Order: sequence, then structure tokens, then C-alpha cells
Amino acid sequence: MLRQKKGQAAMEFLMTYGWAILAAIIAIGALAYFGVFNSGDSLPDICTINAPLGCDEHQVNTTDVRLIIRNGAGDTINITSITVGDCTPLTTAGEIADGSTSDINLNAACAIGSAGSKYTGDISITYLRSGAAIEQTSSGRITAAIV
Repeated sequence: MLRQKKGQAAMEFLMTYGWAILAAIIAIGALAYFGVFNSGDSLPDICTINAPLGCDEHQVNTTDVRLIIRNGAGDTINITSITVGDCTPLTTAGEIADGSTSDINLNAACAIGSAGSKYTGDISITYLRSGAAIEQTSSGRITAAIV
């Protein structure tokens, strides 16, 4: 008889915690449904590109993406292709001397979005070092408010 009372007390104890956990899960689900945890609008504007290139400045409009790329390769490089998100790739962006920057504007067909929202896209830059025969690729990511 004593053994059954201990089992019943344990079951009631676990049921109390079960209801509390279920209520917490429902509350978290409701908050997520209404977008409380959506950080998309509060993300900072950032542009990163893997070494040896760098993204000094960036701007995203409703129809184009503008990047200022810095060359830190130690050699002059010739950019052969740049792709940002689903924009039409830009080919032959030109040469950038070591330590210099280049203002690149991808004003081709882009499905960027409306002004005031955030844009996030992957960056892929294919380049050829001076005197080299094999192309190399640097990748990165851009997150910016659309102006």
C-alpha cells in the first residue's frame, strides 16, 4: 500500500512539470508565430568578402548593388566575374592595383526588393592575379537596408 502512494506522488509531481513545460512551449510558439523573434529588420548593414579582397563600402538600391572592393592580394588583380545574390553577373570589372579600391556597380537585372526592407545576398568574385594562369574566387555576404 505504501508503495502505491509513492508512485502516485511521483506521477503527480511529473504531471505538474509536464503542464508547465507544455504551457511554456505554447507561449514560445505563439511569440514565434507573431514575429517576436524575427531579427531580419534589426540586422546590421554588413559586407564581408574573404581574403585577399575586402569590401570597404556598399550600397543597395531597388535596382542595383554597389560595392567598393579593396585589393589586398599583394599583386595587381584582374576581376573576371562578380555575382551578388540573384543579380546578373558582371563580367570584366577591370584591374585593381595592390592596396587600391575599385567602385563596382551591378546595375543589371536584380530582384532586390522594396525600399526600406533588408537585402541579403551571397557575393562571389572571380579574379586572376597578375602573371598567374589560374583564376581564384573570393566569396562573401552582404546584408544591407535597401534605399
